[in-house]
Amino acid sequence: MSLNRVVLAVPATRASKPSLGLILPLLLLLLLLLSQLLVVEASVEGRQARNFQFYGKNSNHHVSHDVSTPEENDSQMPILAEPILNVTVSVGRDALLACVVDNLRNYKVAWVRVDTQTILSIHRNVITQNPRISLSVTDHRTWYLHIKNVQEIDRGWYMCQVNTDPMRSRSGYLQVVVPPSFVTKETSTDMVVREASNVTLTCKATGYPEPYVMWQREDSKNINYNGESVDVVNGEVLHITKISRLHMGAYLCIAANGVPPRVSTRVVLKVQFPPMLSIPNQLEGAYIGQDVTLECHTEAYPDSINYWTTEHGTMIVSGNYRSVVGDKYEAEITKSGYNQYMKLKIRNVGPEDFGSYKCVAQNSLGGTDGVIKLDEIPAPSTTTPASNHVTYSIRKNDYKREYGMPSTRPGEGDDGEDSDDLPSSGALSLAPTSGPEVAFSLFLLLLSQVLVPALARR
Repeated sequence: MSLNRVVLAVPATRASKPSLGLILPLLLLLLLLLSQLLVVEASVEGRQARNFQFYGKNSNHHVSHDVSTPEENDSQMPILAEPILNVTVSVGRDALLACVVDNLRNYKVAWVRVDTQTILSIHRNVITQNPRISLSVTDHRTWYLHIKNVQEIDRGWYMCQVNTDPMRSRSGYLQVVVPPSFVTKETSTDMVVREASNVTLTCKATGYPEPYVMWQREDSKNINYNGESVDVVNGEVLHITKISRLHMGAYLCIAANGVPPRVSTRVVLKVQFPPMLSIPNQLEGAYIGQDVTLECHTEAYPDSINYWTTEHGTMIVSGNYRSVVGDKYEAEITKSGYNQYMKLKIRNVGPEDFGSYKCVAQNSLGGTDGVIKLDEIPAPSTTTPASNHVTYSIRKNDYKREYGMPSTRPGEGDDGEDSDDLPSSGALSLAPTSGPEVAFSLFLLLLSQVLVPALARR
């Protein structure tokens, strides 16, 4: 802007004081010139630094958008060169968001939390009071937002802004995942129940995403559930009706949501029932001098006290033992779960050892017993000596079936017919018991059939 020069005509012959009428116009001209210069300077500064379009909650950093003239050369404006990648991080880890800006020049970059409308940083200054948030810059191009020890409250959208006109920005999402964990107060612990009652096991797990929960046996056996045999029961609740001793054991509640590690908790289920006893062999045989073993199987919970007695009630081996060895008796109990296997070995069996033996099982819910009878059997023979002894048959029919009809004296029987009565003293009735005896019997038979009739004819 040009200003007209004012020329004042002043007499040369004498100096005079300027009048008030001349001073006032000069002051007005100076003020007008100064105001024009200030307007030009403000216009230049406004083009160099635009106000950010932030809408944060931070009362000290509310910034409103300044309506300015459009940029004259858009090709020289800052460019957000790359998208902000979404980041997924487990709770407790560190997160890093990157904003890449080309041709930034004198413009400024800011990070804003979108959902809470909070300004986190402006250019190289961290604004938020959160000590877990920091900023770093690489080559005046890549602006990193660091979040340490990420918590679930950090989950959400984050925006990178450049204070151009109009404002330029990109946003990225921070996903915070949480591995599963159990709610102790809502998860079952070890349980002891009576057989035939109903049982409910509960397992409560939290995490993000929400975990899925399943039940299975620790020994990998199937679960008898709602009338079916299944290997896994899905859900937080395992409800068993009319529980039996077969349900006894350790159960695992497993929770997983894709965020390692998956977790499990162990619940031991114990089922109480009175003793039940079974005997593989209720009748045993032994010969004099033999060693014999008697066996009983018991089932009980709580564990039963097991012992052996004679038929008269005399205790042979007392309870609460695993193995007892003596001169006459050796007792052993093998335990597997709620099953116990009892064995009683009797050495060098004598006549006084034959009779009945009792195996007894008792616990706090009741008791039972079983009887095993030990009988004497003949000792096995090692040799079979030869003998010429002839055994006579009791009935003739036996003889007829073996060797045919022997000869009889005339007049034997009422009608001359063969009689089934015992043979007379003159008739031979043989029941051979060995090879030589058979030959001798055949020889005597031949004599009776040939010589006796010949002598009778004379």
